[in-house]
Amino acid sequence: MSEAELVGASPRDTTPPARPVQENERVISLDVLRGIAVLCILVMNIYAFAMPFIAYNNPFLMGGVEAHNIGTWFFTHIFFDQKFLSIFAMLFGAGMVLMTERAEARGARPARIHYRRQFWLLVFGALHGYLFWVGDILFTYALIGMLVYLFRRRGPWTLIIISCLLLPVSLWLNTGMADYAQQASVEVSEIQILLDAGKDLSEEQKEVLEGWESLRSFMAPDEEDLQKDLDAYRGGYLDIVQYRAPIVAMMQIFVTLFFGLSRVAALMLIGAALMKLGVLSGERSSIFYRNLMLAGYLLGLPLTIFSAIDLHEHAFDTIYLMRVGGIANYVGSLIVAFGHIGLVMLIIKSGALQHAMQRCAAVGRMALSNYLMHTLVLTTIFYGYGLGLYGTIPRFWQMGFVIAVIALQLFLSPWWLDRYRFGPVEWLWRSLTYWKRQPMRRK
Repeated sequence: MSEAELVGASPRDTTPPARPVQENERVISLDVLRGIAVLCILVMNIYAFAMPFIAYNNPFLMGGVEAHNIGTWFFTHIFFDQKFLSIFAMLFGAGMVLMTERAEARGARPARIHYRRQFWLLVFGALHGYLFWVGDILFTYALIGMLVYLFRRRGPWTLIIISCLLLPVSLWLNTGMADYAQQASVEVSEIQILLDAGKDLSEEQKEVLEGWESLRSFMAPDEEDLQKDLDAYRGGYLDIVQYRAPIVAMMQIFVTLFFGLSRVAALMLIGAALMKLGVLSGERSSIFYRNLMLAGYLLGLPLTIFSAIDLHEHAFDTIYLMRVGGIANYVGSLIVAFGHIGLVMLIIKSGALQHAMQRCAAVGRMALSNYLMHTLVLTTIFYGYGLGLYGTIPRFWQMGFVIAVIALQLFLSPWWLDRYRFGPVEWLWRSLTYWKRQPMRRK
């Protein structure tokens, strides 16, 4: 028996091995969009670095209630909240299609490589969440990417139809969670009356109390909850890791089930469809991208503006947000994301701002490194083992940190790629995926 037969392969198998995307195979528009997306995601993520996570959607809780601080929330909600995260997820689906089609065109079998990539991304996401920052999204992207891969050969319009069926699921799940939380709060009020009267509680009533306690700190935190969070993140590294661990576990389950399996999956499928249609690769006309931009902004921005005003009028109530208040931005953010894509693609097609676009492309080529750099830099600034500024910087002035980090990455990314082939985390990711040390330094 031959060696090939021993390992389960045909002795005449000439299937070329899968390999990393080469530099001359890169699609510049994808790199530019990815770079802009990862930079602009920071505009929203800064809230979760600098303050308790609940303040992300509720500026009344922390960050300052002055006009310039509330105005900062309005601006970021209208133009950034879920918009660039949506683009990032679309690009994930587009990249999957690009890698698969190129591998299959060479006669290679990309499935094994894809799932290895997703496995290591899952590991990176878990380490990122538990060891550094509660807001990690890589874990969910890795899991959903494993599922979405099964649809890679579907036609673009089939992918879009499946996406349209998936998108409302998150809204339905959020409504169900809001109904459960409201019902639980009523039950807890009745149980509290029994406790005040000195009555013994049943096992079921005790379970309701325990479940509500963890839910309450997320749905309706009080001053004690906020202070507990502030004290934890102003402490030492090991104390923070211990405090964060159960929150990360809950977030991974909640985000994957309530957000990942519907919206993230839908966005990845939309990105795959747009790649197949030539939209994200820059193959459409300038008129097409101009119309996409205008439609995205004219249809989407009224929804996101209404969303901001409506949430403000309802005092950013979490139950209202999950039941009704989040719908306008949920829909509007996707439409505005198309407007952002149209604008960026129009700039690329016109040849304007070439120097800036090249820098954004460099950021996009090492997007994973830059995303993780956000965490390393900003947790060091805000957490107790660094400068300890957590919960002390108003929302408006947090944007100064955003601008500084964006400027740093726009400078550092092209400087790095002039000397090295990949970003440091991308190099590690590729080396682990192909189980072979990849060449790093340029000759």
